[in-house]
Formats: sequence, C-alpha cells, structure tokens
Amino acid sequence: MRDIMDKRKMLPKRPRLDAIRGPIANGPMQARPLVALLDGRDCSIEMPILKDVATVAFCDAQSTSEIHEKVLNEAVGALMWHTIVLTKEDLEKFKTLRIIVRIGSGVDNIDVKAAGELGIAVCNVPGYGVEEVADTTLCLILNLYRRTYWLANMVREGKKFTGPEQVREAAQGCARIRGDTLGIIGLGRIGSAVALRAKAFGFNVIFYDPYLPDGIEKSLGLTRVYTLQDLLFQSDCVSLHCTLNEHNHHLINDFTIKQMRPGAFLVNTARGGLIDDEALATALKQGRIRAAALDVHESEPYNAFQGDQRPLKDAPNLLVTPHAAFYSDASCTELREMAASEIRRAIVGRIPDCLRNCVNKEYFPAAVGYPGVPSAPPAPDAGINGGYSVYSSTGAAGVVGSALPVQQAHSTTAHDSVPHSAASAPPQPPSAPPQPAPQLPHNINDQKPENYAQLLHELMRKEAPSSLMGRIPPPYVDSNLNLDVEEDLTSSRRAP
Repeated sequence: MRDIMDKRKMLPKRPRLDAIRGPIANGPMQARPLVALLDGRDCSIEMPILKDVATVAFCDAQSTSEIHEKVLNEAVGALMWHTIVLTKEDLEKFKTLRIIVRIGSGVDNIDVKAAGELGIAVCNVPGYGVEEVADTTLCLILNLYRRTYWLANMVREGKKFTGPEQVREAAQGCARIRGDTLGIIGLGRIGSAVALRAKAFGFNVIFYDPYLPDGIEKSLGLTRVYTLQDLLFQSDCVSLHCTLNEHNHHLINDFTIKQMRPGAFLVNTARGGLIDDEALATALKQGRIRAAALDVHESEPYNAFQGDQRPLKDAPNLLVTPHAAFYSDASCTELREMAASEIRRAIVGRIPDCLRNCVNKEYFPAAVGYPGVPSAPPAPDAGINGGYSVYSSTGAAGVVGSALPVQQAHSTTAHDSVPHSAASAPPQPPSAPPQPAPQLPHNINDQKPENYAQLLHELMRKEAPSSLMGRIPPPYVDSNLNLDVEEDLTSSRRAP
C-alpha cells in the first residue's frame, strides 16, 4: 500500500472533468438549476418537460454581450438556435455551464473543442426535420427546372401571355427532369432522403461522400463517385447536404464552379458557408450556372437583395429562402421536445454518459489513472430480469445475477486471453454487485500444454461450488498435444 501511495505522489496531476465543471446539483436541499434559452423567447414547449427539475429562462440575445449576468453566473444548461455564435471567449464567460443543446443539427456556430476542454457538453438534435428539409430540397430543384417561381411572379406582376412565343420567352431555361443527373454531396440522413425522392422523379442520382463505407450505394440503388471533381463534372444539378467545418468552407468556389457542367443548377439547404457568394454571383451573371436556390447563407439573418456589400444583390436566376427548410409545425415541436429532453437527461443523470447526442466527448479532460492501481468498476447497466451486463476485454458479454445464463462471444482473431465461461458461477441476487468474468493469464498461448491443463484445472476448482470440490478429477495431460488455444477449441467441434 505504501508503494502505491508513493506512486500517486510521484505522478503529475492532470485536470479532471469534475475539477473544471462540477456535477449539476439537483438534490432536494439544492436550489433548482437554471436553464436558459439564449436566442429566443418562446419556452412553451420546453417548460412542461423541465419545470419539475429546473428553472427555465429566456434571453433573446444575439451575442453573449446581451446575455443577462444571472445566466452567465448561474445557468447550468443552455438551449440555442442558429442565430448566436459561441466562441472560446464567449464560453469562458459562463461560470457554471455544463451542457449546451443546439436546437438543430449543425454545431458550426459553437466552438465544440473549447467547450469540451472546459467540461461543457455540446449536443445537437440530428434526427429532426429530415422529411421537411428533403421535401424543400426537391421543391427548390423543381422550381429551378420548371421555373415555377419566376413564372408565378410574372403573372402576379400583370404580364400577359398572348401566344406560344410569349410563353417560350418567359419560360426560357426550363429543363426536363427525367434522365438528368443529380449529384449529392454528403449522403447522410437528409442526403439519402433527397436521393430516394429524386429517383422517383426520374433523376439519375450520384453522390460523393468520403466518410461512408463501401457498399452503401448498392443498398440504395445509387451511383457513387470518389472525387468531388467527378461529381461536379457529371452532374446537371448539384445539391449540398454536408456539414460545415474547417475543411470544406467555401467548398463551392470559383475553382470548383469551373469544374461543373456549363448551365448546371446549384441547390444549398445545408450550410451557407459551403458556398462562396462572390464566386456564385459571378457564375450566375456569366451563365456558367443556369440558376441557383439557397435556403442557407453565410451570415444570418440574411437579405440577399439589400445592402451594397451583398454580392448576390444583382445576381439573376437566384431563388432565396430564409433558412426555413427545416420548419413545419410537427418538426418544430419534435425538435424542441428532443432538445429539452436532452437537457433533462443532463440534469437528472451523469454527464456525458447519460447524453444521447453529445458531439464533443473526445475533447473532455481524461480522468486520472495510476499504473498498478485498479480503476473503479463502471456503474452496472440493468440487464434482463434485473441482471447486470458484463463486458470483458476480449468481447465476452453476458448477464450475471439474473435467471438467464451467461453467453460468451468467441473471437476468431488472435487474442491474449481466453474468457472462461461463467455459466457455472454460483447464482447471485439481483442486488449483488457484478462479478468479473474469470480470466486466464495473459500469456496462456505461451504456456506448454501441461501447464495450460494445470491452470485450467486450478481455475475450475476455484470457480466450482464447494459441494463439487471433491468431484473434480485431476488434469489430464497429453504429452503429444501441440495445438494453440483457438485451434483446440475449433477441433473439439469437428465431426470424427
């Protein structure tokens, strides 16, 4: 014990997560934790979910300079839309913040790495509004191909179409959909939904996504290309559905636009920073891009047609919507309920283990460990019939303390230790702590056959009930046995 204590004194101290941000106090003798909606006013949906565990407030701020001092000093949770930006300096202003939930899927307006280093969990809601964004994307694509938006405005403005010549002039640029190629950049949830809808309209769909495993294109009936240049060269219409990060900022720029087919369409319902507005404006004026539709913009709230610094102010054939592709009454309610539920899990549970969509776990400070000192066992997960889930380093899993037997997973790859079946372990009440699966020595493959048999015999005697101690025969040693553990297990199942 003295040696262990000496080792602890010699090791340098490393920051712990709890030392940076303490756990959320929510006991009966504690004040109710404060949760704030940073850039909004309506909390009517969040209140029923959080009212019994937290006090909910709103700030309606556009920057941290507008956030109330009480929120900066006392808030443990924050909900936010996409209109406010939190940098490292902004995050350091919050004294007790433990979790930020982005009401949406993108987290490019939050410095997630700095938040993790400060012990602040950042979560999003990736599963909401998939149908709405996919439907809006197809709506924009159809408008570009059939020019419905521009034709409707002509009628509203009083333009008369007295013959086919006037119709042809007004509808100049309309294109046939069937047989054209739609190129999707980013085949995630929304990209996949767009692809399936586009196929129904007769598009040939190709996609580029370097992060997906091979074979996903076969399950969806799509064509995969492995470079962005190939996608741009083959596509009659390009639709963006990827996240925004430091690697793909201004993915569509003057250089990549020159790689597109002359007269192609461009649609963006992902993130505004993916497109260089100046390059797009130039391409629209020169006709290299026939028409474009944007629901997202690099700076929001955004008005593309006002202000001297707007590069798209005079761009022709441009359809702009105010970042509303995600919205429907059902999707907005679902989105806010899921965000509030994540805050609730953080308050009543343990961060970050209890969170469903934490995006910055890898940036959290690591817990301190000491060589030679066993770490505390993890909290048991409730298993079937009140048992505990047990996982070993070799992949063995089972349920201990229940009425069901333990099942072991056997790996066919080489490994250092072989799990011993715990089916013969004595039964335990559900309330008893889980017993670790017995392990043979790590160098079992290096043992001689007779040593292996002796070790196995000792292990059987150790794990068997006391009533059977006298019935275990001595180990049988075959001097001609010269097989390793995996081959021995495999050969025992072969037919004679």
